[in-house]
Amino acid sequence: MIPEFGHFALILALMLATLLALVPLAGSITRRPDLQAFARPLASGQFVFVAIAFGCLAWAFVTDDFSVAYVANNSNSLLPWYYKFSAVWGSHEGSLLLWILILTAWTVAVAIFSRRLPTELVSLVLSIMGMISVAFLLFILITSNPFTRLLPNVPADGADLNPLLQDFGLVIHPPMLYMGYVGFSVAFAFSIAALINGRMDGAWARWSRPWTTVAWCFLSLGIALGSWWAYYELGWGGWWFWDPVENASVLPWLAGTALMHSLAVTEKRGVFKSWTVLLAIVTFSLSLLGTFLVRSGVLTSVHAFAADPARGKFLIGVLAVTIIGSLTLYAFRAPVVHARVRYGSLSREIFLLLNNVLLMAAMLLVLVGTLYPLVLDYLGAGSLSVGKPFFDLTFSPVAIAVALLLGAGVFSRWKRTDGGWLGRQLLWPAAISLVLAVIVPLWLGHLEPWAFAGCFAAAWVSVATFRDLWARSASRQGRWTGLRRLTRSYYGMVLGHLGVAVVMAGATVVTNYGVERDVRMVPGETVEMSGLTFHFDSLRHRQGPNYSAEQGRFVITREGEPVTTLYPEKRVYAVQRNVMTEAGIDGGLFRDLFVALGEPVGDDAWAVRIQYKPLVRWVWLGAIFMALGGALAIADRRYRMRVTRESPETAKQEPSSPEAVTGGVS
Repeated sequence: MIPEFGHFALILALMLATLLALVPLAGSITRRPDLQAFARPLASGQFVFVAIAFGCLAWAFVTDDFSVAYVANNSNSLLPWYYKFSAVWGSHEGSLLLWILILTAWTVAVAIFSRRLPTELVSLVLSIMGMISVAFLLFILITSNPFTRLLPNVPADGADLNPLLQDFGLVIHPPMLYMGYVGFSVAFAFSIAALINGRMDGAWARWSRPWTTVAWCFLSLGIALGSWWAYYELGWGGWWFWDPVENASVLPWLAGTALMHSLAVTEKRGVFKSWTVLLAIVTFSLSLLGTFLVRSGVLTSVHAFAADPARGKFLIGVLAVTIIGSLTLYAFRAPVVHARVRYGSLSREIFLLLNNVLLMAAMLLVLVGTLYPLVLDYLGAGSLSVGKPFFDLTFSPVAIAVALLLGAGVFSRWKRTDGGWLGRQLLWPAAISLVLAVIVPLWLGHLEPWAFAGCFAAAWVSVATFRDLWARSASRQGRWTGLRRLTRSYYGMVLGHLGVAVVMAGATVVTNYGVERDVRMVPGETVEMSGLTFHFDSLRHRQGPNYSAEQGRFVITREGEPVTTLYPEKRVYAVQRNVMTEAGIDGGLFRDLFVALGEPVGDDAWAVRIQYKPLVRWVWLGAIFMALGGALAIADRRYRMRVTRESPETAKQEPSSPEAVTGGVS
């Protein structure tokens, strides 16, 4: 009965979403406040019923209701309760329901936290988000119903959750990622509403900007969590593989980063308005593209959920309507927007614009590398694999160029910047960065061109950021007083920039100076690597809750002194008989030691992968810095003040401080 109740709740949610899409829109067109007033109650109502449906599905998992096909295919009575709950979104139908739940949660959040905004704008925004809800509720009800019964042939037990997903990563990675994906729908809705009513001013950018930054923070953390999960779970020790579905998450992140910059300039300088709206459309479209790639069956990946052509056709239809409809509206409305602000060739506006162009170039490189093989295969023109070498060769130079522009742009001024003055400001940061770019690689072992470039870019961003912080904290009352006077928005920018530098440093060092060996070992043997001794001490059998494992014990020493002991495992899961690798990892701020058991190769010998990975954790630490920077930026007091629409005279005024425009992350 509970599954049917959940199904009925989804139908009611669809009805409310349809009303949300139509009634407030009609109220905005006819300027009837009584119809516009329905927007907030309808947004709350659809969220309540989707939450009820999600709760019903979660209850079916926790109580082992194997009469529900989705539960029978993705759970088992031996599964620990916490994996039963996370199994709710472990496959296509449930993860889509989570997607819709988060979408309706974002919608009701906009309804709650937008009471100071004009009613006509809020009703338009909520109506547009209601249209998105209608599309995905139709999708789940028509093609992906998670409440389908198996009656009368109910299995005695379930087929179990994919062993790859029996991990804490499933608990936190998909919700974080979806919060980012879906969160960009708010920026999209604000932009479409601005196009419809023709009011693309600084106030609109200020209303949209916090929502965009929050979504970007969640997506940053979601991508980092996915990278970390792959690192310790898959057994190969890599932190990024350029898998097509991994790329699908990076695409909206790159566009969203450009969108944040553009919103910042639009808010305070009144420029880049058309560019900002276009970026909002592109960012959300790329989020939908990621959803299509994961669920259409066009990709074979450990990330892919579904292989049903009907689902793919439905999603490509949603994607086409979104892109064509929004770009058509943009084509008619955007040309009427003009900016009268002028700025010089070395102004901060130019640096931000060039940075955005490079971010979009990086996005296009990833997009082409991801979709080109799929297009060739679809056209029957042959099979082509585009992998890590292509992306390393094309993406890395653009990323370094972005970092170089970022460091230089920190010192530039709004409207006009004197070239001689800027050069003097950059002299010492450039000199220090050059020294670090030579010393660090030589200290790690040897100097390589890409290692030099990556280390220089990371040092350049860090030194320029600290140099700017030092200059801005100057005060007659002392340095501490000056630091306290700087805004949260500025500190968010500092954290974000440092996060970029930390990610680049970690990626550069681990890629160029990581050491990996695949060896054949029997218990009692020893291997020397990177000044460390890896001793395969013993092997024992271990029984888990729903798996059995062969667990190795590796004692690692340096010059006879103990360093750590690792316990890698090879697991066999009882129901699906899948074999999984659980790596043994000794993590640290400056290096990771990684040991993974491969396959037995006879005579008690095992294939063993041993890795020494310097600074690998800086990749994830930098992502945390970036997300914290964004969170700090949206905590700035100006987002808690009542916003009034700017007059043309106000829009022309110079902002009081550059950090008020750059915001959280540049």
